[in-house]
Amino acid sequence: MKSLINSVRLMGNVGATPEVKMFDNGSKVAKLRLATNEKQKNAKGETVEITHWHNLVFWGKSAELIEKYIDKGERIAIEGTLANRFYETKTGEKRQITEVRVDTFEFVGRKNQANSSVLESTVADDLPF
Repeated sequence: MKSLINSVRLMGNVGATPEVKMFDNGSKVAKLRLATNEKQKNAKGETVEITHWHNLVFWGKSAELIEKYIDKGERIAIEGTLANRFYETKTGEKRQITEVRVDTFEFVGRKNQANSSVLESTVADDLPF
C-alpha cells in the first residue's frame, strides 16, 4: 500500500474543460476542478446532497492525457498528495490555495454512466492501448 502520509483518493466529476498550459521546455500542466458529492442530514433531519470542489493539478504525460481525453462532465478517479500554494492577486492581495497534485488517475466514464474503465495513467506510463 502506498504511504498514507499526505495521500488523497477521490472519484468525482470534472466541473469544466481542463486548463492546460505548455512551458517553453515543452512540458505541460493541466488544472481542473473535480466535484465530489456526499449525503448528510440537515438540522430538520432531511437528507441533502453536499458538493465539494477540489483543485487538481496534473504534470507531464498525465497533463497531456487529460488534455486529450478529459472534458467537463467526465468521471475520473485520482490518487495524489495535497499541496498548498501561495500567490498574489493583481491587486496585491496574498492568497493561499490547496491543490491535489495527481500521481495517478483513471477514466471512469461520463456522469451517471456505469463504471467502464477506459483509460488509466501514471506519470511514468505511456498509453496502455
